Amino acid sequence: MSREFAPEYIQSLKAYSSAKSEKLTGSTWLNANESPYAKEYALNLDNLNRYPDPQPENVINAYARYSNLAGENILMTRGADEGIELLVRTFCQNGKDSIAQFLPTYGMYKVTAESANVALVDLSQALLIDAPQSELLDCVGNAKLVFVCNPNNPTGNVLPLSRIEEIVKAFEDKAIVVVDEAYIEFCEEFTAAGLIEKYQNLVVLRTLSKAFALAGLRTGFVLSNPELINTMRKVLAPYPVSSVVAAIAEQALTSCNISSVKRQVSIINNNRATLINQLSACKHVRKVLPSFANFVTIQLSDKAHIAAAMQSGLIMRPFTLYGEDNWLRISIGSEQELNVVFNWLVEING
Repeated sequence: MSREFAPEYIQSLKAYSSAKSEKLTGSTWLNANESPYAKEYALNLDNLNRYPDPQPENVINAYARYSNLAGENILMTRGADEGIELLVRTFCQNGKDSIAQFLPTYGMYKVTAESANVALVDLSQALLIDAPQSELLDCVGNAKLVFVCNPNNPTGNVLPLSRIEEIVKAFEDKAIVVVDEAYIEFCEEFTAAGLIEKYQNLVVLRTLSKAFALAGLRTGFVLSNPELINTMRKVLAPYPVSSVVAAIAEQALTSCNISSVKRQVSIINNNRATLINQLSACKHVRKVLPSFANFVTIQLSDKAHIAAAMQSGLIMRPFTLYGEDNWLRISIGSEQELNVVFNWLVEING
């Protein structure tokens, strides 16, 4: 019955399959790029009978300080995913416009575009990294939004800031360049946030899900110039941020907690380097992709090794990349969790 009411483009839509959408059983979870760190936050639940501030001023101001921007440059959303959706809904016309993405990359760009009946221009990461401006412009064509995931998920590679600026400048008056910085805390020197005042066609997406260890809170931010931010606010739901979410986010963005996050990021980056060394020494690991995020993506000699890991309770994220189905993304967990990975490597190494 529902198919009779849904438009054809929704009927043919393939939903995004998140790491948590599959009902898996395991004891070590390294499949969703979550932080291994958890923290308790204080809550006051006395005001739940009142609607929340649509854009909580204390949180906006705190994130402005953190990102070295003004409050007028910031929009708070339900995860960076809502930011992606808002951009497509605000700036793309149904059945007419398109967005550009560079594959392989984050799957929500595709799902969001298809659910809005917006066309996709699928390009390669190689083009994004190396192509001259003229070639990039020709390939992107008339796309309204150009999505650049930096660092990129699921490959982990990062574009230097000079290349990001080159791309943003190339598309001035042609398209909005959206730099998705979900993982930027793990390589903060590459952030494009400092270019926002210089370029009117730049949007930066951020989240508290990764380095801030608040994946369960679903909190993100859109950073851009006030004109684009105010245009997106027209499309935003009336009360997108609950008072509980705002209270926790405000505490997470205190200077004391930010210092703690930076220490945790340093540990995760060190653990990533250790994991890369272990992976590189395994004879059944065919390729280890360089990573600037809180995960490492590898190609195995045989995907049967992935099934063996899952059967033992070690849950990582399998992928099909570059036409091959023997790729695996491993989140950087705690030292204890990574020891489980090391033991698995020893076992498959024989």
